[in-house]
Amino acid sequence: MPTSQDMTTELDPGLLDALQHQVAVFARRAEQTRLGGTGQLRNSMDRAAYLLLNRLDQEGPMGVKALAAGMGIDSSTVTRQVAPLVDTGLVKRTSHPEDGRAVVLQLSPRGLARLEEVRSSRRQLMAEVTEGWTEAERASFCTLLTRFNTALSARQSGHGGPAGGPAGNESLPAS
Repeated sequence: MPTSQDMTTELDPGLLDALQHQVAVFARRAEQTRLGGTGQLRNSMDRAAYLLLNRLDQEGPMGVKALAAGMGIDSSTVTRQVAPLVDTGLVKRTSHPEDGRAVVLQLSPRGLARLEEVRSSRRQLMAEVTEGWTEAERASFCTLLTRFNTALSARQSGHGGPAGGPAGNESLPAS
């Protein structure tokens, strides 16, 4: 079986250099804009907050451990990231219906409204950035970016599964 070193030498190093450079540029630009949408600072949202709110919206109320596991991060990290969302009223802490000692995190109506505001702004940004693209090009880019993120997620979690498999920890948000 070829090692990853063998596989790297078989591939075009120039292309791999260009790919890693473009990923680095993308990461920097994404952080600079916080993918906040169409220039409205109020529609900017911290990446961690967006991902947490989005997961709670898609999957419903859940405990810290389940949220952390689903996102591939540590429970203490989720606890730290959720605290300001609770303080600002975007997330509610409630008692687990079957075990009153356990805490369940739930997207509040205010959180859902804020999430929809950010999603709408980000949709507009994506439309503007890909204005000259066909729907097929947008779909292809989305498929490849999802595949890339899935492969990175699998590598980080030590599962190293197939790079073309189903979406990983950060599935596509519902529009």
